[in-house]
Amino acid sequence: MGLMAWIAQWGQGIADFVRDHEVYAAPVCFALAFGESLAFVSFLLPATLVLVAVGTLVGQAGLAFMPVFAAAAVGAALGDWLSFWLGRRFEDRVAGLWPLSRHPEMLVRARSYVDRWGAAGVFLGRFLGPLRATVPLIAGLAAMPALPFQAANWSSALLWSFLVLAPGAFGVDAVRDWFA
Repeated sequence: MGLMAWIAQWGQGIADFVRDHEVYAAPVCFALAFGESLAFVSFLLPATLVLVAVGTLVGQAGLAFMPVFAAAAVGAALGDWLSFWLGRRFEDRVAGLWPLSRHPEMLVRARSYVDRWGAAGVFLGRFLGPLRATVPLIAGLAAMPALPFQAANWSSALLWSFLVLAPGAFGVDAVRDWFA
């Protein structure tokens, strides 16, 4: 089985689990968003598309949107916070870890990005797939002050979670009503 087939099967398995066990929608969204935002783990966990699918399940099953949204936002913010802390704690030793050791240009690009854009770069980095995993880590390495980082982190986590979940959650009914 190829990587893409495995990812599709994995994502479908999670979506099926949430459909069959709706009570776990919020914890699953928390875990997916946390993993998607955590440095290194995010390279192995393609969770954004699964979160979109869960958002659609929220809309189809009539689940409450706010608990799922809040769980995803908190998971995303805590994943970035932990990445920031890891950058601060382990400094340049991070560069020797996979996958950054194989792609040192990712660190160089992310460092340049953080140095140029600061907290605005942290906010925008959440929406740029290749940078999502490295910007918080590099912000920690670059010793960005914690308050601007956290302001950008939490505000972007709220917006990102809404943008990932809301189209499926609200779009199903909106599209159906539009064409009815």
